[in-house]
Amino acid sequence: MQNQISKILIIRFRRVGDAVISSVLCSSLKKSFPQAEIHYVLNEAIAPLFENHPHIDKLIRFSEADQKPFLTYVGKVAEIMREGNYDIVLDTRSTVKTLWFSLFSLRSPWRIGRLKSYNRWLQNSRVPLGYDDEVTNTLKLLNPLKAKYSIAEVRDFCLHVLEEERSAFSKKMIAQGMDLDKPIVVCAVTARLDEKIWAREKMVDTLSRILDEYPTAQLVFNYAGEREKRNAEKIFEDLGKSPRIFIDLEASNLRELLALFSFSSFFFGNEGGPRHISQAMNVPSFAIFSPSIPKSVWLPNASPRFQGVEVGDIDPALVADDSLTFQEKFGAIDPQFVWAKLDAMLKVYL
Repeated sequence: MQNQISKILIIRFRRVGDAVISSVLCSSLKKSFPQAEIHYVLNEAIAPLFENHPHIDKLIRFSEADQKPFLTYVGKVAEIMREGNYDIVLDTRSTVKTLWFSLFSLRSPWRIGRLKSYNRWLQNSRVPLGYDDEVTNTLKLLNPLKAKYSIAEVRDFCLHVLEEERSAFSKKMIAQGMDLDKPIVVCAVTARLDEKIWAREKMVDTLSRILDEYPTAQLVFNYAGEREKRNAEKIFEDLGKSPRIFIDLEASNLRELLALFSFSSFFFGNEGGPRHISQAMNVPSFAIFSPSIPKSVWLPNASPRFQGVEVGDIDPALVADDSLTFQEKFGAIDPQFVWAKLDAMLKVYL
Protein backbone atom coordinates (compact mmCIF):
# COMPACT_ATOMS: atom_id res chain seq x y z
CA MET A 1 0.00 0.00 0.00
CA GLN A 2 2.96 2.32 0.47
CA ASN A 3 3.22 2.58 -3.34
CA GLN A 4 -0.21 4.24 -3.47
CA ILE A 5 1.46 7.48 -2.36
CA SER A 6 3.38 9.26 -5.10
CA LYS A 7 3.28 12.99 -4.22
CA ILE A 8 3.22 14.75 -0.85
CA LEU A 9 2.91 18.45 -0.08
CA ILE A 10 4.03 19.87 3.30
CA ILE A 11 3.07 23.47 4.08
CA ARG A 12 5.30 25.39 6.51
CA PHE A 13 5.28 29.18 6.38
CA ARG A 14 6.81 31.42 9.09
CA ARG A 15 10.43 31.64 10.23
CA VAL A 16 13.70 29.75 10.31
CA GLY A 17 13.28 27.78 13.54
CA ASP A 18 9.77 26.58 12.68
CA ALA A 19 10.79 25.47 9.19
CA VAL A 20 13.95 23.70 10.34
CA ILE A 21 12.06 21.69 12.96
CA SER A 22 9.19 20.89 10.61
CA SER A 23 11.63 19.35 8.15
CA VAL A 24 11.40 16.18 10.29
CA LEU A 25 8.13 15.62 8.42
CA CYS A 26 10.01 15.62 5.11
CA SER A 27 12.52 13.08 6.43
CA SER A 28 9.86 10.89 8.02
CA LEU A 29 7.65 10.83 4.93
CA LYS A 30 10.57 10.19 2.57
CA LYS A 31 11.63 7.25 4.73
CA SER A 32 8.05 5.97 4.88
CA PHE A 33 7.31 6.51 1.18
CA PRO A 34 10.73 6.43 -0.56
CA GLN A 35 9.12 6.42 -4.00
CA ALA A 36 7.11 9.59 -3.32
CA GLU A 37 8.04 13.15 -4.23
CA ILE A 38 8.21 15.46 -1.22
CA HIS A 39 7.37 19.12 -1.90
CA TYR A 40 7.93 21.74 0.83
CA VAL A 41 6.13 25.13 0.87
CA LEU A 42 8.19 27.92 2.43
CA ASN A 43 8.69 31.64 2.56
CA GLU A 44 11.19 32.51 -0.15
CA ALA A 45 13.62 34.15 2.30
CA ILE A 46 14.34 30.91 4.16
CA ALA A 47 13.99 28.40 1.32
CA PRO A 48 17.76 28.36 0.52
CA LEU A 49 18.38 26.58 3.83
CA PHE A 50 16.75 23.48 2.41
CA GLU A 51 18.52 23.32 -0.93
CA ASN A 52 20.29 19.99 -1.45
CA HIS A 53 18.23 18.39 1.31
CA PRO A 54 18.12 14.65 0.53
CA HIS A 55 14.51 14.29 1.70
CA ILE A 56 13.02 17.21 -0.21
CA ASP A 57 12.42 16.87 -3.95
CA LYS A 58 11.01 20.33 -4.59
CA LEU A 59 10.95 23.65 -2.74
CA ILE A 60 7.89 25.78 -3.42
CA ARG A 61 8.75 29.38 -2.59
CA PHE A 62 6.35 32.19 -1.71
CA SER A 63 7.80 35.69 -1.94
CA GLU A 64 6.28 38.77 -0.32
CA ALA A 65 4.86 39.71 -3.71
CA ASP A 66 3.24 36.26 -4.00
CA GLN A 67 1.32 36.81 -0.78
CA LYS A 68 -0.04 40.30 -1.38
CA PRO A 69 -2.52 41.17 -2.75
CA PHE A 70 -4.74 38.38 -1.51
CA LEU A 71 -5.98 37.32 -4.96
CA THR A 72 -2.40 36.86 -6.12
CA TYR A 73 -1.79 34.48 -3.22
CA VAL A 74 -4.98 32.50 -3.84
CA GLY A 75 -4.17 32.27 -7.54
CA LYS A 76 -0.72 30.84 -6.87
CA VAL A 77 -2.10 28.30 -4.39
CA ALA A 78 -4.75 27.20 -6.89
CA GLU A 79 -2.14 26.72 -9.61
CA ILE A 80 0.15 24.70 -7.32
CA MET A 81 -2.64 22.38 -6.25
CA ARG A 82 -4.00 21.97 -9.78
CA GLU A 83 -0.59 20.94 -11.11
CA GLY A 84 0.45 18.94 -8.06
CA ASN A 85 -2.32 16.36 -7.80
CA TYR A 86 -1.07 15.44 -4.32
CA ASP A 87 -1.98 12.25 -2.44
CA ILE A 88 -1.14 13.83 0.93
CA VAL A 89 -1.48 17.51 1.81
CA LEU A 90 -0.01 18.13 5.25
CA ASP A 91 -0.69 21.59 6.66
CA THR A 92 1.53 22.21 9.70
CA ARG A 93 -0.36 25.35 10.71
CA SER A 94 -4.01 25.09 9.58
CA THR A 95 -4.54 28.84 9.60
CA VAL A 96 -7.14 30.66 7.53
CA LYS A 97 -4.32 31.49 5.14
CA THR A 98 -2.98 27.95 4.70
CA LEU A 99 -6.42 26.30 4.42
CA TRP A 100 -6.60 27.45 0.81
CA PHE A 101 -4.25 24.60 -0.07
CA SER A 102 -6.83 22.11 1.23
CA LEU A 103 -9.71 23.93 -0.44
CA PHE A 104 -8.05 23.48 -3.83
CA SER A 105 -7.22 19.81 -3.21
CA LEU A 106 -10.54 18.32 -2.10
CA ARG A 107 -9.82 15.20 -4.17
CA SER A 108 -6.63 14.47 -2.22
CA PRO A 109 -7.25 11.36 -0.07
CA TRP A 110 -5.30 12.82 2.85
CA ARG A 111 -5.72 16.44 3.91
CA ILE A 112 -4.09 16.61 7.33
CA GLY A 113 -3.94 19.58 9.67
CA ARG A 114 -4.19 20.70 13.25
CA LEU A 115 -7.47 20.43 15.14
CA LYS A 116 -9.11 23.83 14.79
CA SER A 117 -12.74 24.90 15.14
CA TYR A 118 -12.96 26.17 11.57
CA ASN A 119 -11.27 23.49 9.42
CA ARG A 120 -13.51 20.43 9.77
CA TRP A 121 -14.93 20.72 6.23
CA LEU A 122 -11.60 21.23 4.46
CA GLN A 123 -9.20 18.88 6.26
CA ASN A 124 -10.38 15.31 6.68
CA SER A 125 -7.78 14.42 9.32
CA ARG A 126 -7.37 16.92 12.18
CA VAL A 127 -4.83 16.25 14.88
CA PRO A 128 -4.99 17.70 18.41
CA LEU A 129 -1.57 18.89 19.53
CA GLY A 130 -0.49 19.12 23.14
CA TYR A 131 2.37 20.85 24.92
CA ASP A 132 5.22 18.53 24.02
CA ASP A 133 8.44 19.66 22.40
CA GLU A 134 8.10 20.96 18.86
CA VAL A 135 9.47 17.83 17.17
CA THR A 136 7.05 15.57 19.06
CA ASN A 137 4.13 17.91 18.32
CA THR A 138 5.07 18.14 14.65
CA LEU A 139 5.34 14.37 14.24
CA LYS A 140 1.84 13.93 15.68
CA LEU A 141 0.59 15.17 12.32
CA LEU A 142 1.62 11.78 10.91
CA ASN A 143 -0.73 9.87 13.25
CA PRO A 144 -3.69 9.68 10.83
CA LEU A 145 -1.51 7.91 8.25
CA LYS A 146 -0.56 5.18 10.73
CA ALA A 147 -4.03 3.66 10.44
CA LYS A 148 -3.23 2.54 6.90
CA TYR A 149 0.52 2.79 6.32
CA SER A 150 3.76 1.91 8.02
CA ILE A 151 5.15 5.27 9.13
CA ALA A 152 8.76 5.76 10.22
CA GLU A 153 9.30 8.78 12.46
CA VAL A 154 12.58 10.66 12.12
CA ARG A 155 13.21 13.00 15.06
CA ASP A 156 16.52 14.49 13.94
CA PHE A 157 16.26 17.58 11.75
CA CYS A 158 19.17 18.21 9.43
CA LEU A 159 20.51 20.65 6.85
CA HIS A 160 23.20 20.10 4.23
CA VAL A 161 26.03 22.14 2.75
CA LEU A 162 28.01 21.34 -0.38
CA GLU A 163 31.77 20.91 -0.28
CA GLU A 164 32.21 23.68 -2.84
CA GLU A 165 30.23 26.01 -0.56
CA ARG A 166 32.49 25.11 2.35
CA SER A 167 35.59 25.68 0.24
CA ALA A 168 34.41 29.11 -0.91
CA PHE A 169 33.52 30.27 2.60
CA SER A 170 36.75 28.93 4.10
CA LYS A 171 38.66 31.37 1.90
CA LYS A 172 36.52 34.19 3.31
CA MET A 173 37.30 33.04 6.85
CA ILE A 174 41.04 32.81 6.23
CA ALA A 175 41.01 36.27 4.62
CA GLN A 176 39.55 37.60 7.89
CA GLY A 177 42.48 36.10 9.79
CA MET A 178 40.79 33.00 11.18
CA ASP A 179 42.73 29.81 11.92
CA LEU A 180 40.60 26.86 10.80
CA ASP A 181 42.66 24.52 12.97
CA LYS A 182 41.58 26.28 16.16
CA PRO A 183 38.12 26.13 17.85
CA ILE A 184 35.42 28.37 16.39
CA VAL A 185 32.44 29.41 18.52
CA VAL A 186 29.48 31.01 16.75
CA CYS A 187 27.80 33.44 19.16
CA ALA A 188 24.24 34.77 18.85
CA VAL A 189 24.88 37.82 21.02
CA THR A 190 21.64 39.53 20.01
CA ALA A 191 18.30 38.57 18.44
CA ARG A 192 15.53 39.81 16.19
CA LEU A 193 13.12 40.27 19.13
CA ASP A 194 14.06 42.21 22.26
CA GLU A 195 12.31 39.64 24.46
CA LYS A 196 14.88 37.03 23.41
CA ILE A 197 17.97 39.06 24.29
CA TRP A 198 19.82 38.25 27.51
CA ALA A 199 21.14 41.35 29.30
CA ARG A 200 24.18 42.81 27.57
CA GLU A 201 26.39 42.96 30.66
CA LYS A 202 25.67 39.28 31.36
CA MET A 203 26.47 38.27 27.80
CA VAL A 204 29.72 40.27 27.99
CA ASP A 205 30.63 38.60 31.29
CA THR A 206 30.14 35.12 29.83
CA LEU A 207 31.96 35.80 26.57
CA SER A 208 34.85 37.28 28.54
CA ARG A 209 35.14 34.03 30.48
CA ILE A 210 35.27 32.02 27.26
CA LEU A 211 38.09 34.22 25.97
CA ASP A 212 39.99 33.95 29.26
CA GLU A 213 39.53 30.23 29.88
CA TYR A 214 39.92 29.02 26.29
CA PRO A 215 42.83 31.01 24.81
CA THR A 216 42.66 29.30 21.40
CA ALA A 217 38.92 29.88 20.93
CA GLN A 218 37.80 32.24 18.16
CA LEU A 219 34.37 33.86 18.50
CA VAL A 220 32.21 34.75 15.51
CA PHE A 221 29.35 37.15 16.25
CA ASN A 222 26.26 36.18 14.28
CA TYR A 223 23.62 38.84 13.61
CA ALA A 224 21.20 40.03 10.93
CA GLY A 225 20.27 43.59 9.99
CA GLU A 226 21.51 46.98 11.12
CA ARG A 227 19.82 46.93 14.54
CA GLU A 228 21.38 43.59 15.50
CA LYS A 229 24.71 44.76 14.09
CA ARG A 230 24.68 47.80 16.38
CA ASN A 231 23.95 45.57 19.38
CA ALA A 232 26.80 43.24 18.42
CA GLU A 233 29.21 46.16 17.98
CA LYS A 234 28.46 47.40 21.51
CA ILE A 235 29.31 44.00 22.95
CA PHE A 236 32.46 43.88 20.82
CA GLU A 237 33.52 47.24 22.27
CA ASP A 238 32.73 46.09 25.82
CA LEU A 239 35.09 43.16 25.24
CA GLY A 240 37.92 45.49 24.24
CA LYS A 241 37.61 44.64 20.55
CA SER A 242 39.50 41.42 21.12
CA PRO A 243 41.31 40.23 17.96
CA ARG A 244 39.87 36.78 18.66
CA ILE A 245 36.36 38.09 18.03
CA PHE A 246 35.30 38.21 14.39
CA ILE A 247 32.44 40.65 14.01
CA ASP A 248 32.80 41.37 10.29
CA LEU A 249 32.75 37.76 9.08
CA GLU A 250 29.24 38.16 7.71
CA ALA A 251 27.47 35.27 6.05
CA SER A 252 25.91 37.15 3.15
CA ASN A 253 23.20 34.52 2.70
CA LEU A 254 21.81 31.42 4.40
CA ARG A 255 23.98 29.06 2.37
CA GLU A 256 27.07 30.84 3.69
CA LEU A 257 25.67 30.59 7.21
CA LEU A 258 25.46 26.81 6.79
CA ALA A 259 29.06 26.81 5.58
CA LEU A 260 30.11 28.78 8.66
CA PHE A 261 28.41 26.29 10.97
CA SER A 262 30.10 23.42 9.16
CA PHE A 263 33.44 24.77 10.43
CA SER A 264 32.17 25.55 13.93
CA SER A 265 33.08 23.73 17.12
CA PHE A 266 30.29 25.19 19.24
CA PHE A 267 27.28 27.54 19.35
CA PHE A 268 26.49 29.83 22.27
CA GLY A 269 23.95 32.61 22.63
CA ASN A 270 20.33 33.64 22.65
CA GLU A 271 17.79 31.03 21.59
CA GLY A 272 16.45 31.49 18.06
CA GLY A 273 16.76 30.42 14.45
CA PRO A 274 20.58 30.27 14.41
CA ARG A 275 20.56 27.78 17.28
CA HIS A 276 18.14 25.54 15.39
CA ILE A 277 20.42 25.73 12.36
CA SER A 278 23.43 24.82 14.50
CA GLN A 279 21.59 21.78 15.87
CA ALA A 280 20.57 20.76 12.35
CA MET A 281 24.28 20.90 11.45
CA ASN A 282 25.06 18.78 14.54
CA VAL A 283 27.09 21.57 16.17
CA PRO A 284 27.12 21.32 20.00
CA SER A 285 25.14 24.20 21.46
CA PHE A 286 24.19 25.99 24.66
CA ALA A 287 21.44 28.63 24.51
CA ILE A 288 19.82 31.17 26.82
CA PHE A 289 16.03 30.76 26.79
CA SER A 290 13.91 33.77 27.71
CA PRO A 291 10.74 33.32 29.85
CA SER A 292 8.61 33.51 26.69
CA ILE A 293 10.39 30.54 25.08
CA PRO A 294 9.97 27.32 27.10
CA LYS A 295 13.00 25.09 26.84
CA SER A 296 10.76 22.03 27.04
CA VAL A 297 9.15 23.11 23.76
CA TRP A 298 11.96 24.75 21.81
CA LEU A 299 14.89 22.51 22.70
CA PRO A 300 13.78 19.28 21.04
CA ASN A 301 16.10 16.27 21.19
CA ALA A 302 17.90 17.75 24.19
CA SER A 303 21.03 15.79 25.03
CA PRO A 304 24.53 16.32 26.42
CA ARG A 305 25.31 17.80 22.98
CA PHE A 306 22.34 20.21 22.83
CA GLN A 307 21.61 22.12 26.03
CA GLY A 308 20.35 25.43 27.37
CA VAL A 309 19.20 27.30 30.45
CA GLU A 310 15.92 28.96 31.41
CA VAL A 311 14.64 30.68 34.53
CA GLY A 312 13.01 27.45 35.76
CA ASP A 313 16.47 25.89 36.03
CA ILE A 314 17.41 28.60 38.54
CA ASP A 315 14.23 28.29 40.59
CA PRO A 316 11.01 26.63 39.31
CA ALA A 317 8.95 28.85 41.61
CA LEU A 318 9.99 31.94 39.65
CA VAL A 319 8.14 30.75 36.55
CA ALA A 320 4.72 30.89 38.19
CA ASP A 321 5.38 33.99 40.33
CA ASP A 322 2.96 36.58 38.93
CA SER A 323 4.43 39.30 41.13
CA LEU A 324 7.58 39.32 38.98
CA THR A 325 7.86 41.12 35.66
CA PHE A 326 9.15 39.44 32.53
CA GLN A 327 12.48 41.22 32.88
CA GLU A 328 12.82 40.24 36.55
CA LYS A 329 12.33 36.61 35.61
CA PHE A 330 14.75 36.82 32.70
CA GLY A 331 17.22 38.66 34.93
CA ALA A 332 17.28 35.71 37.35
CA ILE A 333 19.48 33.86 34.86
CA ASP A 334 22.88 34.95 36.12
CA PRO A 335 26.30 34.46 34.46
CA GLN A 336 27.66 32.34 37.31
CA PHE A 337 24.92 29.74 36.86
CA VAL A 338 25.28 29.82 33.08
CA TRP A 339 29.05 29.49 33.21
CA ALA A 340 28.97 26.39 35.39
CA LYS A 341 26.91 24.57 32.76
CA LEU A 342 28.53 26.14 29.71
CA ASP A 343 32.07 25.52 30.88
CA ALA A 344 31.28 21.84 31.44
CA MET A 345 30.28 21.58 27.77
CA LEU A 346 33.18 23.62 26.46
CA LYS A 347 35.62 21.32 28.25
CA VAL A 348 34.22 18.49 26.15
CA TYR A 349 33.83 20.16 22.76
CA LEU A 350 36.59 22.79 22.50
